[in-house]
Parts: sequence; structure tokens; C-alpha cells
Amino acid sequence: MKFLFLYLAFFVCVFGLNAQNTISIEIPGTNTDISGQTHEVALTTTDPIEVSFDLINNTGATHQWRITRDKISVPTTWSDFLCWGHCTDQFGGTCYAANVSNPWSTPATPSVLFDVNNSECGKLKVTINPDDWTTTGQAQYRYYVSDNGTNFSDSVDLVLSYTAALKPVKEEASVTIGPNPASDHIQITTSGVEAANIKIMDALGTTISKETVISSKKINVSELRNGVYFVVIEIPGSKTITRKVIIRH
Repeated sequence: MKFLFLYLAFFVCVFGLNAQNTISIEIPGTNTDISGQTHEVALTTTDPIEVSFDLINNTGATHQWRITRDKISVPTTWSDFLCWGHCTDQFGGTCYAANVSNPWSTPATPSVLFDVNNSECGKLKVTINPDDWTTTGQAQYRYYVSDNGTNFSDSVDLVLSYTAALKPVKEEASVTIGPNPASDHIQITTSGVEAANIKIMDALGTTISKETVISSKKINVSELRNGVYFVVIEIPGSKTITRKVIIRH
């Protein structure tokens, strides 16, 4: 019985120590540990997206961590880079073009290594550029933390989703003119346009009259001579439309 009690006490002691030997990964300002989990972001801007993670050292020891980025599933036209440094680094750490290979790890040279003491943290800032949004879809990145770039201590996934906004379909501008042939008047009706400038021209290209049409307008042609005329409709932001009208009294 005494042996069993000592064994249980040893197990509880060891387990309690191991339970505290952890790394906490948090979105700055949240105080929520998402280590081993997935952080999802919906892309809503045309600018490259930046996401930061605080990697808090709760292991009880000092570490010189490295970050390994693994592209789990990423559209081929998307690019990324990351910056990694101590949380107190006013310059934001050292930035790397992480899109050069997959997987990719921060270097372990003395010039870029830094100590993360217990209860301190490193700051990881990743920047994703979905190629000016020409590619829709979803990207999944995984960021590992380790001391040597191979034996990973913890990780966090970043999933970004982008769906191109559906632009409202603009109604194509159209014009109807009647009656044709006409004797007394013509009715000009437009759709898909707020307003249009109308010119009536004779067969020689001489402008007979000018009008502005908003939706619909009735124009008197009773004083025009018999013959062929052209109605030129100029629509802002669209191509000019020309219709032939015959005047016959």
C-alpha cells in the first residue's frame, strides 16, 4: 500500500509538471490558447492580409524557437511571407520570403536567433497575398514551432477563404423607336440607362434637332421632309446607338 501511494504521488507530481510544459499560441488581445487548432479568416479586402500570433513560452525553460511553415493546400498563384521575432522587438522581428519552398523554416543562424525565456513570447506575423484576388478558393497554412526545425513542439493552422464578390449584372442599354415609318411623331424609349442624348440627323449628316431622353420621350417630326433620317443615341459610359427612321407624310 505504501508503495502504491508513493507511485501515485510520483505520477501526480510528474504529470503536474508536464501539464505546465506547454506552449500557448494566441491571437494578440484574445488570451485564448489555439495551439493545435485552426484559426479561420474570411478575406474581405483587396489588400494582402496580415495575421499575427503570440507564441508564449510556458515550458519552464529558455528556447530559441524556429518557425516552420507548411502549405497544406494553397492555390498556386497565392504567395506568402512571415516575420518572426521576440514580442518586445520594436522592429517586428526578421521577415522572410516564406514562399520560396515548402515546407520552409526560419534560419538558425546566430544573427537571427533570439531567446524566449519562460513566460515570454515570440511574435509571428504572416502575410498572405492571394494574387490580387484573381484566384478564389481556400488556403490552409500550418505553422510549427520547434528548437531544431524538425522535432515540432506545437503548431497552429491558418485557413483563409476568399469568394469573389458577385457584381450586379448591369442591364444592357437598349433603344426602341416607333412608329417607323413615321409621319407626325416618333416615340423614343430607352432601358438600361438613366439618360441619353439624342440627335436627329438627315442623310447628309446635318443635325436637325437635339433632345435629352429620360426613359421615354415623344418627338414631333411633322415638319420634317419625307426621307431617311438617323437617330443617334449617345449613352454615357456606353457605345453610341444609331437607328434609321423613315419619315413619310
